[in-house]
Amino acid sequence: MNSFPYSLVPLINCHHESGTSHQDLSCCKNLFQVSTAMGHKRFSFPTIPFIMFLSAFHAYGQLDYGFYDRSCPHLPMIVRFGVWAAFRNETRIAASLLRLHFHDCFVNSGGPYWPVSLGRRDGLTASQQAANERLPSPFEPLENITAKFTANGLDLKDVVVLSGAHTIGYAQCFTFKRRLFNFKGSGKPDPTLDFSLLSNLQSNCPNLDGSNSKLNPLDVSTGYMFDNSYYKNLVSNTGLLESDQALMGNPSTAAIVNDYSTYPFHFANDFAVSMMKLGNIEVLTGQAGQIRKRCGALH
Repeated sequence: MNSFPYSLVPLINCHHESGTSHQDLSCCKNLFQVSTAMGHKRFSFPTIPFIMFLSAFHAYGQLDYGFYDRSCPHLPMIVRFGVWAAFRNETRIAASLLRLHFHDCFVNSGGPYWPVSLGRRDGLTASQQAANERLPSPFEPLENITAKFTANGLDLKDVVVLSGAHTIGYAQCFTFKRRLFNFKGSGKPDPTLDFSLLSNLQSNCPNLDGSNSKLNPLDVSTGYMFDNSYYKNLVSNTGLLESDQALMGNPSTAAIVNDYSTYPFHFANDFAVSMMKLGNIEVLTGQAGQIRKRCGALH
């Protein structure tokens, strides 16, 4: 398994102060050493264009693009190198990072590049119930998913745009198996699902409990490349998740899907905008949150 998550552990102790403290310099140095160790082998950069562009601009709200400029000025280079190295070791890390960002913002708060505002604190609580209630499910109708987006200050277009993150990553069989064998209690497959894809999925995900955790690419065309193939798949009825293919059943969302399937630069531009909106949901700063020493535990 890749060690990218561990490379970020020293980063959470890099406090932003009026001056550059010894602790800040030590933290930044440790992060650089871990990232360097991860990427000690020479490699060529893969096609993963969504990697976030960290830069020092003015802040939105209480966050600041230059949050670490004084305490850890090489942070953008260190993080970028760490992500590239992690992707080299495990290509699925790209989708995992996008999903982590999405979940964190929703519950506790060439291609697209966007500036990332820094200084966001970790939450003081964690709730599995809140996650289950607030995060969209692949089994929910589009209306419910849209309602969860709008409750967080996003809109219908953001639903379509951010769903495009499914151009990379995998889904377990249980998340779409009912489309293959018993769609909405009919005892038959989902009639909108392309027949050739249906056959392949039924072979890989037989109607047995033992297959529930098997993985399938969300984008059957270019699963390792961040592009607009996800939308092309929806147009050709080869979307994997029921919630994805549902975007073609609504005239408003279908129009956006068709646009992105034809004009990839429209998708790239809009994805960057929606990711910045997502990053400003329920921001915790200062005493409202904490910088955890261990990502998975309060202190």
